[in-house]
Amino acid sequence: MYKFVNRDEGSSVYTAVGEILLGRHGGQWARVAKDSERFNLILAERNRPPYTRLGHHPGLTQAINYYRGSSKLLCRKASLVRTVRSISEANGLSPYRWMPLTFIIVPTNMTKSMENEKTKRSTSCKDERELFLETFKSWEPCGKNIWIGKSTAGAKGENIFLTSEANEMLKLIDGERQAYVVQKYIEDPLLLDGGRKFDVRVWVLLDHLYSIHVFSEGILRTSSEPYDVENLANMTSYLTNHCVQESQSRNFGKFEKGNEMFFSEFSSFLKKRYDVDFKEKILTQFYAIIKECLLGIKEEISTVGLSYDSFQLFGFDFMIDRQFKVWLLEINGAPASASDLLQSMAIEIVATAIDPIFPPSRINKDQSTETNSYMNGFFINISDD
Repeated sequence: MYKFVNRDEGSSVYTAVGEILLGRHGGQWARVAKDSERFNLILAERNRPPYTRLGHHPGLTQAINYYRGSSKLLCRKASLVRTVRSISEANGLSPYRWMPLTFIIVPTNMTKSMENEKTKRSTSCKDERELFLETFKSWEPCGKNIWIGKSTAGAKGENIFLTSEANEMLKLIDGERQAYVVQKYIEDPLLLDGGRKFDVRVWVLLDHLYSIHVFSEGILRTSSEPYDVENLANMTSYLTNHCVQESQSRNFGKFEKGNEMFFSEFSSFLKKRYDVDFKEKILTQFYAIIKECLLGIKEEISTVGLSYDSFQLFGFDFMIDRQFKVWLLEINGAPASASDLLQSMAIEIVATAIDPIFPPSRINKDQSTETNSYMNGFFINISDD
């Protein structure tokens, strides 16, 4: 019998994964207490995965649902910028091929408190405001010159500034207590019916052998209001985050259930409206960016050869502009699932990431995606593409 620990009961994805494991015929899995010394699988909390509890029992196969170091390299906004720059420069390429032009700005009150060693470590990124100001001026003749500032610790649409005034951006950031990434705003996004903006969430599973799997269904998170570049105060026009849309727009859910459009519907929209093939024009760009990011940090986080295994689910967030070019916005290291995909995704995580480490003796056929989820999906191995 295998044993697992669930230390993140707030995760709908891993709660569903745990239920699937417990539902296996013959009692193949048992859930044990959070402080148990002996376990095979730990479904850890995202902020402090207990890696030190792994690999201390010879002969006991163990795994954890995070890769150590992935958060620091990819899943924090400023860290992602530095990582993409490093990967690109190592290959003699520009980091802004598919990442918007970006600068890291540290509030002046943080740079002045560097005598504190703990603060020094947390603000180790170099402040790039002078380079930002220089670049901002060079863009002034090119249009509205809009830039977006996002807190490195921000989430759910919070701590985001949008402005066409460089000094205003810096003033807003200097009143904060976190470093910010400031990016050239994508002013010409591809729009849906009603002139509405969207971003794209793609779920990516990295298994214990470091094979990269992309979930077949992704979602577009849509806005409820027409995109209006002239009105930067209307957050529901340009921020597609669910928390912003649901709390601030009376039109939430008017166009799509929960302001979510699935890939299958988006594919039909592109073909009908623009005669564009989603797989050939868009999906290939998603795959290329995902592979470059994950393969670029493989040497730093892979657990191949260690005394325990890792796997991890990521959420890659993208924008698409009017020329059908894909831009990477950020990477989430502990993404939630769309409710209609939850059961299907959890089943596929077990089959793709957990069963190969802990082979099941028997699988309950009643746990098929056909009978337990509203919408089916599966992981596609893109490692060899």
